[in-house]
Amino acid sequence: MATPPPPHGPHPYAQPPGQPPMGPYAQQQPAGPYAPQQPAAPYAQQPAGPYAPQQPAGPYAPQQPAGPYAPPGHPAPAQAPYGYPQQPHPHAQPGPVGCQFCGAQPAVQATVRGHQGILYVMRFLSRSGVFCRSCGLATYREMSAKTLWQGWWSPLSVVITPITLLVNLGPRSRFHALAAPVGGFRPSLDPGKPLLRRPETLLILIPLALLALALTVLFVIGLFADDSPSEPLTTGAGQGKAQTLAVGDCVRNDADWPDQDLRAVDCGSADAQYKVSRRLDAPEQHCAGGDYLAALEYSPDGATTSCLTPVR
Repeated sequence: MATPPPPHGPHPYAQPPGQPPMGPYAQQQPAGPYAPQQPAAPYAQQPAGPYAPQQPAGPYAPQQPAGPYAPPGHPAPAQAPYGYPQQPHPHAQPGPVGCQFCGAQPAVQATVRGHQGILYVMRFLSRSGVFCRSCGLATYREMSAKTLWQGWWSPLSVVITPITLLVNLGPRSRFHALAAPVGGFRPSLDPGKPLLRRPETLLILIPLALLALALTVLFVIGLFADDSPSEPLTTGAGQGKAQTLAVGDCVRNDADWPDQDLRAVDCGSADAQYKVSRRLDAPEQHCAGGDYLAALEYSPDGATTSCLTPVR
């Protein structure tokens, strides 16, 4: 009995429907920018694993949509409208800064200084920051008042304390130029009494009084001090008139040359320094070399010069 032929059907090597023909005689698709694009399936999945296509990174990477259209599991950060991140302006100016004590405005940057002197130890104090008018004046008056009574008790502090007080006048003028503070988160510091009306200011009179007293004592001592061991040469008849020196008299000078305070002494005593060797009665006469000239007040007529020759 003969075997019936197989039913006509697709060739076993035929391509499945929907697939492009394969083989050496398949039609080649054109390549390049004009090649036809294959439509993507609506539910095509991206391959995963080490061979998955990588997304470009850096400033040119595609940005993820922000706002309600962000992909699930990636909450979008808070951004400006339309999904663009808000960046600070490169030339934006900072706003006004408030006082560091109370937060009020207007305020100014300043440094207030102080000084303490304790025998040979000194301390240089300073307080820097942003101050409103009230807090700045309170700080200036407090530190200056403490300097007035703590800054005089070492040798160098007598000079440094006045300099510190003068330097503080700069911040003080800046504080006075500010308007009244407003808008603080707490009350401003109380400036208190002005510096000149505080008790500490009276302490500055102590070193001034001591200085005036020392100058007065030195002046009195210099006025009445007399280290002369003997009285000047005078005659018995006239008080205050210098004694007349005769040729052959020995004298000593109790003053420093060229000043003269001649006193007559015995020629054999150790006090004798000079001897009246001659009197110049004529203009052509001269004393010997090394002699001294006595003042005219010691001559008989007040107009004749006597020669004083050293005796040793």
